[in-house]
Amino acid sequence: MTAYAETRSVLAAAGDPGHTPVGRVLAALDEVGFDELQALPGWEEATPETVAELLRGFATFVADEIAPLNATGDREGCHLDPGTGRVRSPAGFARAYRRYVEAGWPTVPFDERHGGGGLPWSVGVAMQDILASANMALSLCPMLTQGAVELLSRWGTPGQQARYLPELVSGRWTGTMNLTEPDAGSDVGAVRTMARPAPGGGWRLSGTKIFITWGDHDLTDDVLHLVLARTPGAPAGTRGLSLFAVPARLAGDGASGEAASSPGAGERNRVRCVSLERKLGIHASPTCVMELDGAEGELVGELHCGMRAMFTMMNTARLSVGVEGIALAERGYQAALAYAGQRVQGRLPGDPPGSSVPIEAHPDVRRMLATMRASVDASRLVVYATAHAMDVARRHPDPRRRASAAELVGFLVPLAKAWPTDLASEVTSLALQVHGGAGYVEETGVAQHYRDARITSIYEGTNGVQAVDLVQRKLALEPGSAAVTILERVAERADALRRAGSVEEAEALTRSATTWRHAAALLVDRRAHAPLDALAGATPFLTMTANLVGGWLLAGRLAGPGGASPGGGPAGGGDGGSAGAARFFLTQLLPHADALVHAVRGGVADLAV
Repeated sequence: MTAYAETRSVLAAAGDPGHTPVGRVLAALDEVGFDELQALPGWEEATPETVAELLRGFATFVADEIAPLNATGDREGCHLDPGTGRVRSPAGFARAYRRYVEAGWPTVPFDERHGGGGLPWSVGVAMQDILASANMALSLCPMLTQGAVELLSRWGTPGQQARYLPELVSGRWTGTMNLTEPDAGSDVGAVRTMARPAPGGGWRLSGTKIFITWGDHDLTDDVLHLVLARTPGAPAGTRGLSLFAVPARLAGDGASGEAASSPGAGERNRVRCVSLERKLGIHASPTCVMELDGAEGELVGELHCGMRAMFTMMNTARLSVGVEGIALAERGYQAALAYAGQRVQGRLPGDPPGSSVPIEAHPDVRRMLATMRASVDASRLVVYATAHAMDVARRHPDPRRRASAAELVGFLVPLAKAWPTDLASEVTSLALQVHGGAGYVEETGVAQHYRDARITSIYEGTNGVQAVDLVQRKLALEPGSAAVTILERVAERADALRRAGSVEEAEALTRSATTWRHAAALLVDRRAHAPLDALAGATPFLTMTANLVGGWLLAGRLAGPGGASPGGGPAGGGDGGSAGAARFFLTQLLPHADALVHAVRGGVADLAV
């Protein structure tokens, strides 16, 4: 079977279910070493069979309840009710979310002590993949709640955890992240919202926050806002920021602070949505301007340590935004593949006059489809490998293994956020191109995927910020560092490719690793002696890095059992779409990324316009 026929066969079977196909999700989990997680303490029940059954059940639920609302939600959007001051979600959203909560789906990846299902975070990421591809706008609500759970699990007091976590884990409440202000976007240190001690205890917060996703809605009774604010006399910049929990509804007795009970049972707090943004995409996700006018809140973590706590939520959210990128790219690819198989147009050289073929037979369309598929598969493996490393860092009994996994997480998070979201715009654009003029018409649906994808490279830290983070803070070339460990794994996999007879692919991977090593060494040197020149090369370097990591992971499909997986064990064996995507990526896409070394070598003087 040719690679093209193989791809057609696999995807014809997958169809267009309205979400990421479960087979590809399971294959990706396998390829990044899910078997290692099952062997960790407390996760013995997370067998491949159990996880597969759970994900198939979730996919069925999503296909029935969530996916049908995607297009209608985009058309209807959210509305701020002037009479009540509350945000109304599109028709069907509140009912679908209620059923999502009643079925227990939000609880799956969280600690059993707070009502969670106790499964690895990797399973939660797989569920996000399925949900976001079905309806990205709705998926944003539980996504931010997951980050709030992570933050409070690490930084909340026992009392705060007891009050808030069961509500958030269950999905009965949702959470938000309140950082951005009109004059404080990426420069979080410019935050001006003030928190002042209240006479009776607790804090009172006043200020305006913008771009607050699902800041108000009608899906749940309460929303817990996690708000960065400055306190009187605090140091300037990020060092002076503290973090506060601000519920939309007060405790039943009207009190706040550690003594409060039954949060959410009383009157509304003094925090409200004053307007909704009109946006290019994600119309069904309310993007709120929130006003705090003496709102009651309580301190989370230590005073002036708000950024440390908030980064816990931000890292979780950044990985989740990477999931959105692969999910939207997947939907675009599904739509393009289905259309290309149905749309009959033109004939091939040598065909008789008057004959015609599906456009998928034309080499240019085949190249677009192959580019889309390989990009989705490679970026999904980068995201899933990051989630895998997070799980190992949390649960592995060996402290050295936990430490190395934590360092790997730090290195991979900028890649897992930026690369899939950049590719989402490219892949959904290609999906529109495959559709031709029909793609530019809203009725086909691909225009929505294209519009929705654009925000993902902007929020939760722009992709340029991710590149700066990688070069300034995460890149190290000492023995044992995450980057050097990956290079060692790349070399092992290239050797396995040669043994398996995939010589061309092995040479492509080796060349890419050599080119990357030289670029990395240059940036490490410039970081000390010419920092602006280092920053000038940051974005192309991140793209080079992500392509190398994606190529290493995809190559496991060709290498057999001799190639090392991210966890250090045998490579995964699931097909999920094939060796053809791996070959195409290694031989045709990876060399393009290697050419970015010229942009890395350039300096800030070369960026004059």
